[in-house]
Amino acid sequence: MVLAVVACGPATLPPGDQIEDTHEARNRAAHEVNIALDRNILSPLSEAFGGNLPEPVRDSVSNFAANLSQPSYVLNNLLQFRLGDATQNTLRFALNSTLGVAGLFDVATALGVPAETTDFGETLHIYGVGEGDYIVHPILGPSTTRDTVGRVVDFALNPVRHIVDPPDSYYLTAASVASGLDSRYQFGSTVDSILHESADSYAQLRSLYLQQRRHELRGSDAAYEDPYANENPAAAADAVAADPNYDPYSDPYFDPYAQ
Repeated sequence: MVLAVVACGPATLPPGDQIEDTHEARNRAAHEVNIALDRNILSPLSEAFGGNLPEPVRDSVSNFAANLSQPSYVLNNLLQFRLGDATQNTLRFALNSTLGVAGLFDVATALGVPAETTDFGETLHIYGVGEGDYIVHPILGPSTTRDTVGRVVDFALNPVRHIVDPPDSYYLTAASVASGLDSRYQFGSTVDSILHESADSYAQLRSLYLQQRRHELRGSDAAYEDPYANENPAAAADAVAADPNYDPYSDPYFDPYAQ
């Protein structure tokens, strides 16, 4: 749920960014369900998982699960016409699937071949599809209209799903769940501070998710630099107000399709 945004910094969107949350009442209800699930199920399971398995074992499970995502990355790289990234992710998958013993060991990173992560939500962004509304899904957590479509397509089109049949496919699902538990265990204190200790955990998580996601997508475009990137929000707001030539499209957090 919140694991993907725990390391993205303060829960403050840059000046000028807008939030489309037309279904806030429904989203808040789903958020409350997720808090209850985390408190009563996910958190206790992650503590049991992390507390009883050695770190090397947990790392291997996470590596195995991450390796299963590589074919999906390659497919999206091709749809994005990023042939270099597609080549790198293909090489990474080949290295980890062979030398890394079916992905249990991340030898590719050690050899200087890191993952170029992506998804169909980013593909839609590149093709000009708007962000849409902010959405909170039960269990899955925060998303947007665009990223919700992306998740469905990534799940349906991942080549691994069409190669591995039951019952072997159940092991793949189990590895993904175990990887999520490991992440919850590693970032437990941060997740707790966001979900269970915030005055308004819904607003904080919404801001965190949108901040990180917009930064990822604008960063992937690699077309502009933000002249105020090193400023704090208040200073950045003053700088924008004082600069009549400021172009919001130069802001790596700005989503031109968010309207």
